[in-house]
Amino acid sequence: MSFDNATNPLLPLAGKKGLITGLANDKSIAYAVARALREQGAEIALTYQNEKTAKYTQPLAEALGARLFEKLDVTQPGSLEGVVQKCGETFGQIDFAIHSMAFCTADDLHGRVIDTSEAGFDSAMNISCHSFLRLAKALEPLMAEGGSLITMSYLGAERVVRNYGVMGIIKAALESAVRYMAYDLGPKGIRVFAVSPGPIMTRAASGIANFNQLLESDAVKAPLGRNVTIDEVGALTAFLCSPGSSGMTGQTIYVDAGAHIVA
Repeated sequence: MSFDNATNPLLPLAGKKGLITGLANDKSIAYAVARALREQGAEIALTYQNEKTAKYTQPLAEALGARLFEKLDVTQPGSLEGVVQKCGETFGQIDFAIHSMAFCTADDLHGRVIDTSEAGFDSAMNISCHSFLRLAKALEPLMAEGGSLITMSYLGAERVVRNYGVMGIIKAALESAVRYMAYDLGPKGIRVFAVSPGPIMTRAASGIANFNQLLESDAVKAPLGRNVTIDEVGALTAFLCSPGSSGMTGQTIYVDAGAHIVA
């Protein structure tokens, strides 16, 4: 795929610059978001987690024409701040950032929530939620002209989803953080959103027990009669980075073929 048309000044995101975290492979939501943003004219920086994932993600970053491709491990002191500093040096300013990362140990994810270990809960909350707050704080000086901060959530934040366990609690905290961040950052023109896709078979989702059953049941109950695609998530996220969403902030926005409205 060529992104030569990204220089077209008529594209909705022409001249916009941003950071996208969480790229794992070409099936990941972060990849679809990056592709959608590039197609609409944005320049991007991408991150990878470690050297093991880099060999899969570097070719994707090159194909997308990413201006930066940096290692980001939010558990390592200074890693996030270092990536943001490089974004500032490369772009001067940042117009959007996509937080697409979550983690929970298998033992804590698959057990009862009351059995979650203290260390496991702290780790899941730090990586999946607090890192979004840290990202916003680090980027704030680079967003003097406003912009969009977007994270990824799931219906399990609002309702009990079987086998989602403690991650439902973490995502609920994340969605609450979106609202409070929107309130704090609104005066600076920085808008904050959570995008809540329906179940999609990504590498992260593969850790949820009986995930195929969840896919099938969601497709049956969804008003559109199907699951959503990563490209549909990418298109919505790109819209939230565009001028068309300038009057919106603080929302959790579902892209799940309507499944969340059905009991």
